[in-house]
Amino acid sequence: MRTDVRPLLLIVLLTGCAERTPPTTAPAGRRAPVVAEASVRAHLEFLASDALHGRQSASRDEQIAAEYVAAQFRRLGFAPPEGSGGSFVQTIPFTRTPRGGQPQPGTTYNAVGILKGSDPSGDAILISAHLDHLGRRETAAGDDKIFNGADDDASGTVAVIELAGALARRGQPKRTIIFACYGSEELGGFGARHLRDRPPVPLEKIVANVQFEMIGRPDPAVPAKTLWLTGYERSDLGPMLASRGARLVQDPHPAQKFFQRSDNYTMALEGVVAHTVSSYGLHKEYHQPSDETRLIDYPHMTESIASMVEPLAWLANSAFKPAWKPGMRPTR
Repeated sequence: MRTDVRPLLLIVLLTGCAERTPPTTAPAGRRAPVVAEASVRAHLEFLASDALHGRQSASRDEQIAAEYVAAQFRRLGFAPPEGSGGSFVQTIPFTRTPRGGQPQPGTTYNAVGILKGSDPSGDAILISAHLDHLGRRETAAGDDKIFNGADDDASGTVAVIELAGALARRGQPKRTIIFACYGSEELGGFGARHLRDRPPVPLEKIVANVQFEMIGRPDPAVPAKTLWLTGYERSDLGPMLASRGARLVQDPHPAQKFFQRSDNYTMALEGVVAHTVSSYGLHKEYHQPSDETRLIDYPHMTESIASMVEPLAWLANSAFKPAWKPGMRPTR
């Protein structure tokens, strides 16, 4: 039986169009935006479309999402991770044992692109998100069975894509920047574990990890045009980025323990100063079929991503090394 190639053909057409489209020009006297809302919308509306059936962890739809992100990294001229045979997609076999069940071998997919730095020290920063979601579930109430995951976490995946483009346009940084979109976060972080175990640079060279998760809608618990950082109080990374213009404040939902609930925690347990940027306001669409693109606040999301460009560019070109505050480094 022939493989259905239509979704992959769509990726080729979309990325090919992106390569042939001339750069956006701004009216005389005005600069083009560092992050364009039209670009944010275009990426999000593909990744969270019904065509990808909710990007279920360790599925072909997750693979398509990874290939899409990988195509953006290739277009930007990034390097693939070593040992990947030139591919920006990591194919990761794993074994998962459901509670009370038998072990269900699977394959998950990461997209990883590397903007190599000039500093001979080899220091790096990691900018990441997860690209999977819950897929299609016939047991869902109502007619809509697809868990599109527009906010969770297509929004974070788009942030990584847009930040990759914005930082690449600034030229070669001093520190290497690793851009990673993980698979199977929803199953327990298998994609992030793979990068932890086979990092593109030694883990001790990763001075910081900034994860993006659920930035598609503002959180009424914090001031307007504000993002929050999980574990803000644990290290000096958040305050330092805020001093450089990042609109970051402390997580207003400590009871939810979000610091431990995203892929940043995988790196944090290894000693890497790792936090997650979010604006999740505990909305009722979390992990529901209703987490769709129609509810995304595109101006908020675009401005959120753009607000992180300068602080992350500074981090990539500075000598500053974040550190855990005394007694605040997470332990197993």
